[in-house]
Amino acid sequence: MRFVYVDNAATTPMSEKAKQALFDAIDIFGNPSSMHSAGVAAFRSLDSSRQRIAKCLGCEPRELYFTSGGSESDNWAIKGAAELMSRMGKNHIISTKIEHHAVLHTLQYLEKRGYEVTYLDVSSDGYVTAEQVRDAITDKTGLVTVMYANNEIGTIQPVAEIGAVCREKGVLFHTDAVQAVGHLPIDVKKENIDMLSLAAHKFHGPKGFGALYIRKGIVLPNLIEGGAQERGLRAGTENVLLAASAAAALEDALSNLDEKNRRIAEMRDKLIDNILKIERTRLNGGRSPRLPGNVSICFEGIEGESLLLSLDLKGICASSGSACTSGSLDPSHVLLALGLPHEIAHGSLRISLSDQNTMEDVDYILSVLPEIVNRLRDMSPVWEKIKQEEQQQP
Repeated sequence: MRFVYVDNAATTPMSEKAKQALFDAIDIFGNPSSMHSAGVAAFRSLDSSRQRIAKCLGCEPRELYFTSGGSESDNWAIKGAAELMSRMGKNHIISTKIEHHAVLHTLQYLEKRGYEVTYLDVSSDGYVTAEQVRDAITDKTGLVTVMYANNEIGTIQPVAEIGAVCREKGVLFHTDAVQAVGHLPIDVKKENIDMLSLAAHKFHGPKGFGALYIRKGIVLPNLIEGGAQERGLRAGTENVLLAASAAAALEDALSNLDEKNRRIAEMRDKLIDNILKIERTRLNGGRSPRLPGNVSICFEGIEGESLLLSLDLKGICASSGSACTSGSLDPSHVLLALGLPHEIAHGSLRISLSDQNTMEDVDYILSVLPEIVNRLRDMSPVWEKIKQEEQQQP
């Protein structure tokens, strides 16, 4: 049986270059804070990794702080910015209804502590505009946090334009770019970004490693008290090994990016065009701008969980939405924000491709998916009701 992994939005397999960097760094065992030769070797490796990742983002190495992943980076950026806001007498934050839960739950945490949050609506195809942000800003607004690209439906937001509005209004701008870094060309300076979160395992790097870009001049409160690591803001001995692997993974991901994305987008479009031939299906999110590897589809009359299990039996690993909520029976908050009714949102499928996928993978998915959908619909009382209603229509 063929094995096809198309859940790359949840996590990616490590690239060969990331693995090699991990093996090469495994004997760099010193503490980067130590002054002896072993410590100096570790510091140099860590410093090199920081410089390489910073170059990929268009920022200075001293503006990049290493963390354990995207969720930690989001928490640090948002909670830290909230504390800065409160010192200036501001308590209003702007975000959207389709953010990742690492952002939404952090905002809910702050709401319980007296902060006011405006959650912007998105269009039916999953976009927010810079004008919406401008209209929502008040004299109490201290932070705008809008994701770069959505993890479920793949829509890419107008980050540079939103950042320009925030810069004009003197408001901090954070973007959760976990799904974008390594997949899209990003320049934090040109795109007016004040803070950016990333996670290495989304671009064929190791799990447990992330980073937060903080623009020079913004001094967030300490995340972890203790030693002087990460310029005194995040104490704890740095993970030299994962940093080296992440740097190699990001450089590799961005090499020949245009050609990679062209090939991935071809696979994406073939999937979308052919899956939409199945009756009563719909594409979630606009077709452009969209992540090159994202396919999000809803099938009326079936449950997403049954679809995923059936695909897995055929050797296809996909998802019904965000990996962080895969154990929940509730429909996706992202799909509901698009205006989909609960019964349709329950039948969602997310296929997320990477440069490691092939057109043969796409052909295999298309060869088995229609049969699975038809079989599940044949067993579904919901689908039977839909067909009966169709027959009753004049």
